[in-house]
Amino acid sequence: MNQLVKIDPFGFREYDARWLYEKDINEEGITDLGKGLGTQIKQHTQKDNPRVIVGHDYRSYSEKIKSALKRGLVSTGCFIEDVGLSLSPMVYFAQFNLNADAVAMVTASHNENGWTGVKMGIEKGLTHAPEEMKELKEITLNQNFTKGDGNEKQIKNFDKVYKQDLINKNKLKKKIKAVVACGNGTAGIFAPEILRGIGCEVIELDCNLDWNFPKYNPNPEDLEMLHAIVKSVKENNADIGFGFDGDGDRVGVIDNEGKEIFSDKIGLLIARNLSNSHKNSKFIVDVKSTGLYSTDKILNKNQCETLYWKTGHSHIKRKVHNEKALAGFEKSGHFFFNQPLGYGYDDGIYSAIQVCHLLNNQEKKMSEIIKELPTTYQSPTMAPFCKDEEKYKVVDEMVKEFKKIKDQKLKIDNQEIKEIITVNGVRFSFEDGSWGLIRASSNKPSLVVVTESPTSDERKLNIFKFIDKTLMKTGKIGGYDQKI
Repeated sequence: MNQLVKIDPFGFREYDARWLYEKDINEEGITDLGKGLGTQIKQHTQKDNPRVIVGHDYRSYSEKIKSALKRGLVSTGCFIEDVGLSLSPMVYFAQFNLNADAVAMVTASHNENGWTGVKMGIEKGLTHAPEEMKELKEITLNQNFTKGDGNEKQIKNFDKVYKQDLINKNKLKKKIKAVVACGNGTAGIFAPEILRGIGCEVIELDCNLDWNFPKYNPNPEDLEMLHAIVKSVKENNADIGFGFDGDGDRVGVIDNEGKEIFSDKIGLLIARNLSNSHKNSKFIVDVKSTGLYSTDKILNKNQCETLYWKTGHSHIKRKVHNEKALAGFEKSGHFFFNQPLGYGYDDGIYSAIQVCHLLNNQEKKMSEIIKELPTTYQSPTMAPFCKDEEKYKVVDEMVKEFKKIKDQKLKIDNQEIKEIITVNGVRFSFEDGSWGLIRASSNKPSLVVVTESPTSDERKLNIFKFIDKTLMKTGKIGGYDQKI
């Protein structure tokens, strides 16, 4: 690799690529990434000039990154169709609408400023899975690039096509008053307009674009962002509050009383709503999600099945696709709606629209609808620091450790482990439906820890304390981003 190119191999994550710009990747590195992606797209599509939709989010350096990426793609023979400033779901939608061969979206989503990255996909509605990421990494780092004659064109005003598609299909019968918070990220020029278009009364919160993110990162799992939405919902007496992440593929929800509803519970409410008109459906949820799906009386009555699968938008998207599931829900706020509802990819604004449909269909407030679910005590997603090169080894140790605890019938908070799921880290559950999870983060040097108990807040805390103590024994764990 020549001296000019800088690419940290750890930037190739499980299902997208993310780096600290200039520190871990430079412009030449981005161009090589474009060459690698172009080569890969040509191999998969068997076309000399595959058509690639490209877009970028609103960060100060994203256009520069996009230009460098396009240079690489064009050099391999790709025909670029640049849709400009975008949300990730707008780029996914463009692949269907314009019938293109692949997508490349320049975004680091909700990561702090300084980060950049690319979400990419070849098969429509799907993004790179670990196999494709591994292949892309090898092509790029070994510089096994093909050459070709590519070109590029700008697709003007495509944002209007995307907005109208969502508005036309989702008109509401009743007026819903919604706080729409965008953390000064790209969703600010999309979400308010679309939700107004379907019939909501919109109260905007930090919807003006500002790449410095002056208040907080646009991340619906960020407590600061959630608290700001809570305050606005209460002040404005709103029916619902929505918080969108930096590239618009996730949403967080606050009810009319200003209470956060974790996304897995929102998913369950949407699944219930959909199951009434789509009986015998299948739903996919990630291992961080509530245990209530498996015991839900409405889903069971409507003969619906729920599968727990690997966390990560690419994994759940693929599983929804492969299982022909009606929808998939991820605890982090990525929701996926398959045919006949959608194209299978994650779109935070469409997810918010589904919540609006839920309110539209019932003469109840959101706080009343959520009370129909059994109470559970859930922790937020907690991320203790763990080096990228050590996190998977630590998780392997945890899998062995908790299997041993189960085999030896050792008790945690006076309960034996009843079931262990290891599709993604280790999720262990108890007789009363309480559970804990430890997995490696896919896009940061950290682990992910979640606990839930339908029994008591104390049990949730005791399970976490046990996990924390077990992790600390490894000597490879640093501080948490947040802790219960």
